[in-house]
Amino acid sequence: MTEIAHNQTVSDGRQEVRAQLRRPGVRLCLSLSVGFLVVWQVCQFLFGWVDWPVMRTWAARLGTSGAFIIGLLWVIWVLEKGAHFFQRRWVAGLPDRPVWRPKPKNEAIPGSHPLDPRAWYYGRKNQRLNQSVAMLSTYTATFFLLFLLLTRIGGCSEAYEMPAGGGQQMTIAQTVRVQKIIRKKFIVSSFSPISFKVPPIDEVKLQLMEITEHAYKVGYGEGKGAGFAGGTNSGMVRFIRLEYAGGDWDQDFGIGADVNMLIEYGVRTQQKVAKRTESRTIAQLKNFPIEKSPPMVYLTGQKSISLSDNEVRILREYLLDKHGMIFGDNGGSAGFHNQFVGMMRRVLPNVRPSRVPLDDQIHRVPFQIPFLPYVAPHGGKDALGWRVDGRLVCYYHPGDIGDAWTDDHSGVAPEIYEACYQLGTNVIFYAHAEYSKWLESRQKRK
Repeated sequence: MTEIAHNQTVSDGRQEVRAQLRRPGVRLCLSLSVGFLVVWQVCQFLFGWVDWPVMRTWAARLGTSGAFIIGLLWVIWVLEKGAHFFQRRWVAGLPDRPVWRPKPKNEAIPGSHPLDPRAWYYGRKNQRLNQSVAMLSTYTATFFLLFLLLTRIGGCSEAYEMPAGGGQQMTIAQTVRVQKIIRKKFIVSSFSPISFKVPPIDEVKLQLMEITEHAYKVGYGEGKGAGFAGGTNSGMVRFIRLEYAGGDWDQDFGIGADVNMLIEYGVRTQQKVAKRTESRTIAQLKNFPIEKSPPMVYLTGQKSISLSDNEVRILREYLLDKHGMIFGDNGGSAGFHNQFVGMMRRVLPNVRPSRVPLDDQIHRVPFQIPFLPYVAPHGGKDALGWRVDGRLVCYYHPGDIGDAWTDDHSGVAPEIYEACYQLGTNVIFYAHAEYSKWLESRQKRK
């Protein structure tokens, strides 16, 4: 009889589900839920296609939050409908499937279905509350487990490949060319009609133009074309910005600043560069394998930097085990200076920052930097560096170099923003050249 009763319960439950799904209100909510997921993914694709990385990031965050809330609302709805269904069956006197636990005195036989508030594992007191807490905890854990699984699966294919080629680590020669500009003047008599058929008198003006002579390839290694040993034919230099909590990581992000710097790097080095800039969370750095990680990531802002202990470990692993480098830029406040230095103190507790002199390699190759250019000295007038075994694992610029890369260059003089482009080129090149040396040394040990 108990088996018959159980089968009857299952059959009635299926009929109840069909009846609920036929209701217009339920169908509308189900359609809207599915529609939200479709629109979310379409927006993700479109924002990536039109190169709106900030909007794509916000769409990802809002979409994930929306999916969690929608799923939670459906869990609550199913929980309520299931509880009412089992309550009606209990009142009708149809017993549920019994379990091994002995039947308490003066109490109906408890069931084991999770939608039944009288299930034995919900206890004898506050059964509805225990059921709600258990279902909420189960749903939350399942959602985030799937989220982590899907993001990790998506990140397994993440790889950074440098452009193949070679070159030398030398300072690019700057020459001065004298250009003669001839302006024509016409002599016109004040008592005669104007005539333009009179012989011109040449006015010679000397204009000094600084020219970059590409007397050698900018890169490292013995390959053909400007690039790096250990690179691939499909590889390219990419500009990846780090996302972090607590501040404005996306200041001047995308078109107008990072993209300008990336384009300038390609023009000045003749190396292959990506068509657009990118951003990654600190957690996503873990998805890059050793020997296929970004040689450099860019971090800027003017507010707070809030990192979890796990993010600190990921950054430390990126700098030390994956031979990466952080290019830090103070985007506008003395507070950010303290935030950045404090962050690095957590990431590399045994390494102290030091001033990077102008005769350092990073200030000489491929461009000679005669002075440290800045838009505003928010964190001082000296660049700071964190070194491990002689290599700069972090270069910190105190004066908002990113603002000089914007379309209007934030109003600074041409010699300032030109020096900022040269310094940006030097930092990117330094990181990739050091990464190329590291790859070469690892290949020799194999």
